[in-house]
Amino acid sequence: MCAMCSNHQQLFQLKTLRKLMYCSTVITVLSLILLFFNYRVDWIKFYKATSEPQIFVQPAVPQQCGQGQIVPQGQKVAVNKTKTLLMSAYQEHRTGRKEVRVIAVVLRSETVAYRCLLCCHDQLYISEGCETPSYITVTSAAADSEDKPDKEFLKVNNQKAISDSFPYNFTVCLSTMFDFTNVLQLVQGLEMLQLLGVNRVVIYKTSNSPEIKHVLDYYTQKGLVEVIPWSMSRFLNVSRGWLPEHGPGDLHYFGQIPALNDFIYRYMYQSRYVALQDIDELILPQSVNSWSELLPLLEKKYGADKCYMFENNVFPNTITLPPPTSETLPPQSRCCPGWQNVSGVNILAHLYQEPIIKETHYSNFKIIVNPRAVFIPKVHGLLDSLHGCSWVDRNIARMYHTRAPKQPNLTPDQLIYDGRLLSYSAQLTLTVNTVLMESGLLPEDCVCVLEQEAKL
Repeated sequence: MCAMCSNHQQLFQLKTLRKLMYCSTVITVLSLILLFFNYRVDWIKFYKATSEPQIFVQPAVPQQCGQGQIVPQGQKVAVNKTKTLLMSAYQEHRTGRKEVRVIAVVLRSETVAYRCLLCCHDQLYISEGCETPSYITVTSAAADSEDKPDKEFLKVNNQKAISDSFPYNFTVCLSTMFDFTNVLQLVQGLEMLQLLGVNRVVIYKTSNSPEIKHVLDYYTQKGLVEVIPWSMSRFLNVSRGWLPEHGPGDLHYFGQIPALNDFIYRYMYQSRYVALQDIDELILPQSVNSWSELLPLLEKKYGADKCYMFENNVFPNTITLPPPTSETLPPQSRCCPGWQNVSGVNILAHLYQEPIIKETHYSNFKIIVNPRAVFIPKVHGLLDSLHGCSWVDRNIARMYHTRAPKQPNLTPDQLIYDGRLLSYSAQLTLTVNTVLMESGLLPEDCVCVLEQEAKL
């Protein structure tokens, strides 16, 4: 049976919507996670499952699937005669039957009868599946009679489930980056993540300044960053905001929701843990210094394989106050001409947070989770998972969010000093200076100063 089902949670009210379509036989279930901006709740049945042999269509070769073409990573596939966009495809190993999940964006007002084409063992099958499909595409029933055979196929990733020996211990997802120019906070954020134990950062990128591209190229060459091109403006009028009034469009916030879903499946068997956050957010332990030390504490207190939710604390980037006399800022200005000529926010200059208020206490949090326990994420938390989520005590760890103020009417004396970030400042300053110098964002005559600092 093939069906499309949906959930009644509204995306713009910070509740993620999903639709699930799956085509199945006795052997295989093929499912589509359909993520919308404008959606209509419906349940559409359009195929019946049978126990008949698989339908052979035409010979195919592994890399071409007949005359079909395999699209490069990040390229979207439009389903002919529909508004549907296919993003990526992943083998699902955690359900009772074999599944391939295709992440897609669908216009909610459109009713479509879908058909699934599977490239399996060098042959092409329609709707009925196989144990190990290598490539997949989706067509509309209305267009089948007119379609040419040269279709675009997605590679089916995650062919093998892994339970240990992951390439990465902690991977962070940053989604989505658009019109980004904040060089200093990007470098500081990436260096802080490494100090915390993160060894992979995945950035879903729409647009950025030339300086940001230069920094991303630097970190990509170092092996820390993977940049996923994430532009849908060729197909859709994407929204520039997370609420309709902040940016009308066809799809929420440059496609952030499908990006998060793609990331969870992309790194499901590559990373032991993943964190879904923004570059201006840092989850800092309070009694230990790294996530590697933090996670055993969380698993012991709240249980393993859960999603851990960290309280959001806003540090306004519009107010700069000196720390108490007992605290001192790191001497980053010793590196001529210092960070003042690097565009962006210096997180070490904003150590005062807004007080926690009831209205926002449990909003805008971010998570660390075992990706193999997640089925569908949302911007804040999870929509569907195996073991649910737990709030982390702020005295164990909490999130430091250096951004524009959420309570703009507060006076400086109403802000609360928190110097936890300074415990990382000496090493952070050194590594940030090194990156800025090696990437060409600091002048060459700073080299001698940096070398002297390294010897201290």
